[in-house]
Amino acid sequence: MVEGTEAGAEGIVIFPWNDHFDTGIAVIDAQHRKLVDLLNILVIHMSRGADAPSLDSVFEELAAYVHRHFEDEEAIWRKHLSGDEILKNHEHAHREFAEEIARLQESGLPHNEVMDEIASFLTHWLAFHILESDKRMAKVVLGVVQGISIDEAKARANEEMSGAMRVLIETILRMYDSLSVRTLELMREISKRHRVEEKLRLAGNVIESTIEAVFVTDRRGILVDANPSFLRQIGLEEVSGKNVNILTSGFFDIGEQIWEKAEKDGHYTGEVWGRMPSGESEPVWMTLSAVRDEGGEIANFVGIFSGVSELIRRQRSLEDVANHDMLTGLPNRRLLADRMGRAIARCERSDGRFAVCYMDLDGFKGVNDALGHAAGDELLQEVARRLTSCVRGMDTVARLAGDEFVLLLEDIPGSGGCDSLLQRILEEIERPCQVRGGHPKISASIGVTIYPDDSSPPPLLLEHADRALYSVKSSGGSGFEYY
Repeated sequence: MVEGTEAGAEGIVIFPWNDHFDTGIAVIDAQHRKLVDLLNILVIHMSRGADAPSLDSVFEELAAYVHRHFEDEEAIWRKHLSGDEILKNHEHAHREFAEEIARLQESGLPHNEVMDEIASFLTHWLAFHILESDKRMAKVVLGVVQGISIDEAKARANEEMSGAMRVLIETILRMYDSLSVRTLELMREISKRHRVEEKLRLAGNVIESTIEAVFVTDRRGILVDANPSFLRQIGLEEVSGKNVNILTSGFFDIGEQIWEKAEKDGHYTGEVWGRMPSGESEPVWMTLSAVRDEGGEIANFVGIFSGVSELIRRQRSLEDVANHDMLTGLPNRRLLADRMGRAIARCERSDGRFAVCYMDLDGFKGVNDALGHAAGDELLQEVARRLTSCVRGMDTVARLAGDEFVLLLEDIPGSGGCDSLLQRILEEIERPCQVRGGHPKISASIGVTIYPDDSSPPPLLLEHADRALYSVKSSGGSGFEYY
């Protein structure tokens, strides 16, 4: 629901309130102000290019409030003017308003044109109805309240609404007719300008943050602007006014033929040799585009250098974050599942065996409670180092969550072939560990399942090893057990 008065673009509204609209009856004047607020909000949405559902929602609220206002207003008039012709005429005007809105909605015109028609009609109708009809009715009611007859009150109202007041009303109506059209056009132009500026800001932010080196020159190759990546590449903080060929010499090889092709065809794309921050030379993908003015003459050149190796490094970094535990650097559940799948494929080809060992630390919660989470994190990192030192290069140590680790031990001998390794791991875990605040002593429980004795898929292998771990825990912990 829309609440309160919303400022238009640049503070402009299509229907500015004027004290001449006051009727002298507080409740009616308050509702008139609310109607004007809602009309302005509708036009603001139109000027900003809001979609049809948004416009319809605002209009439906406006229409509902108009209906409520009519009911409240007619109740006031009926209380004092019941049965009089002036009341019948006023109620008829309300019905004509509703019929005209319905006609416009069902006209079959495009949605934006219908909204334009409705806004224009509402602006004119509200100004006329408030200034002429409602003010006249209010004057009659106030006269009756003061004790004069309805006919006397109507005569006095007609006299007050004639002459200079009539000229004022007609002048204000003409002003609103013209003002509403010009204001809506101005609001749309301002909103359009704001959208363009927002797009330019977004484009600027993208260029500023991209890893590609971007530069802009004038038609002679003199630098106008460059992004931070370009400045870092050549080791300068300011480049404006310098010749790009001279400045990039030794960093990027922009040959004369590249400039000629960009000038002739509008753009050049291809490999050039560039020197990386490491000092090594490698191919760099370059784009050089010509930007022409309204007369078709080249005004600027825009160059972009994309280091392929940098993109590869970025991709590897993203993959590393996605596949590894942030605290310990160990493979996470995602990478473990992939390696388990590969281990199954290898076993099917060579009749091999591997063990899935689900490990949980005994007493870890006590370390967190006694020494704090920072000490707990240090302990987990130390456990990760000890586990990694115990296994072979072909094996995997992963951290799933909290103090839960999984060891994937590949190419193991027959049943019980990893007993000695598991015993050594338990002994390693039980060695005292120095962390901030103390020297906690913990132990570990390990549940093991062997593939292909257990020929389940990876998720079930983990579940079965976890069941064996639970059995160890139930027996007091500090040991290992097979599923």
